[in-house]
Amino acid sequence: MEKNSTSDPFLSLLQERILQKKIPPHSGGVLKHFYLSYMRALQAAGMPAENYLPLFVTYLNEACHQIAHPYLFSPYHIHIRAPFDYHAFGLDFVRPLVDKTTSSLVGMPHIDEIYSLIKKGDNVIFLANHQTEADPQFIALLLEDAYPELGSEMIFVAGERVITDPLAVPLSLGCNLLCIFSKRYIDYPPEEKARKQLHNKKTMKLMSELLSEGGKIIYVAPSGGRDRMNTSGIVEIAPFDPQSIEMFYLMAQKAKRPTHFYPMALNTYTLLPPPETIQRELGEMRLVSRGGAHLAIGAEIDMEHPRGDLDKHTLRKARAEYIWKLVYEDYLKLQE
Repeated sequence: MEKNSTSDPFLSLLQERILQKKIPPHSGGVLKHFYLSYMRALQAAGMPAENYLPLFVTYLNEACHQIAHPYLFSPYHIHIRAPFDYHAFGLDFVRPLVDKTTSSLVGMPHIDEIYSLIKKGDNVIFLANHQTEADPQFIALLLEDAYPELGSEMIFVAGERVITDPLAVPLSLGCNLLCIFSKRYIDYPPEEKARKQLHNKKTMKLMSELLSEGGKIIYVAPSGGRDRMNTSGIVEIAPFDPQSIEMFYLMAQKAKRPTHFYPMALNTYTLLPPPETIQRELGEMRLVSRGGAHLAIGAEIDMEHPRGDLDKHTLRKARAEYIWKLVYEDYLKLQE
């Protein structure tokens, strides 16, 4: 489907917003390609693409609003459900891309266990891989039939890009977020490093308080970024940062309520692949396809593994590799 601005109402509206300087030309170009790939994906699946035009109009209006009046995220952002329900909007926006008939949710006994732990006031932290910008929505969609509450109440440790890119913010507003600056971007630009470090300290303090309250379910990607495809065309699970895992483990040990760690594996890459290379600047291209989304939850992690007389550095590295392997093994099962 190749449409131009004279035959497609959304593209006409988008061009109008660009001419009105309500959205920059580059962002408008990103949104145009995103829209076209979205509609192609639905048409290929035999879905009436025109039914989803109102979603994109809302998305465009929200993006323009963010450009004019950027939302200032607090270190701990609670999803906005009223007067506009951003959580429901995010799910509705992403839902057409997920073919439930070819999707999979593995590890229901563990999910049942997790739900019971949360209900009695314990905490659960998922140590997971991360593949797409819309992973929070994909997770919620995969959990909505069995435990919709887990998907809607999950707290995501999120990097700066999803709260500053005006094309990402409309979906981020519907998520519970602990906002941090990842190691990948904390030194850029150099004059911002001290401010970013102070922000991260505030976020970690808030997370400690949340864990002490209890009943929290938190998603963490210890890799600090999304998985990417290697030169052989294989999506590689990014390695986990030992320091990141250690920080969350120490915080959990200090909390007033028990915290349990579980591995989570996600296979969502083909639905919204990241750019081939890591880019510092905002405004990445977004091209989508429709297909299955896959999620696996493994057994509770033994966070004392490995045991033995190891120095601190070796122990943390071994623990990170052990947890990464648990996630990787579940990821391989999702590909079977």
